[in-house]
Amino acid sequence: MRRALWAGVLAAAWVGCPKPVTPVSGEWGAGEIAWRTFDDGQREATQQHRPICLVFFTTWCPHCKNYAKLFGDPKVVERAKAFVMVRVDNDRDKALAARFSPDGQYIPRTYFLSSQGVLDPTLVAQQGRYRYFYDESDPTALLEGMGRALTRLQ
Repeated sequence: MRRALWAGVLAAAWVGCPKPVTPVSGEWGAGEIAWRTFDDGQREATQQHRPICLVFFTTWCPHCKNYAKLFGDPKVVERAKAFVMVRVDNDRDKALAARFSPDGQYIPRTYFLSSQGVLDPTLVAQQGRYRYFYDESDPTALLEGMGRALTRLQ
């Protein structure tokens, strides 16, 4: 009897609870950035003549989780409005991941493409082994990369 009473109380409390609200500073922009699939993003970029910011990630990667937080930075959110933002799970879309891996399939990696979907190989995060790996702990390098991409691709 007591268990049934507590189960009823908990069920009533659960139904009455509002759904949690995701803060603006959450991962991947927490709803502030309009992420697209690759195909939808490419169509939108062509129609709107905007460059693409293409990010490959996985759900299990600790570097990706850190990198995801950068997209909650207000400056990154604002700069992202000039791009068609595309996020691809490297594990789920292996063909696309293979297509965009000029220096390997490490993650996360970020590319900047023209509105026609053409990769600009000069827009890199750094020289060396992982050219498309932006600093996961500070948005400065990503913002600089986005700025360079806007200058070259618009």
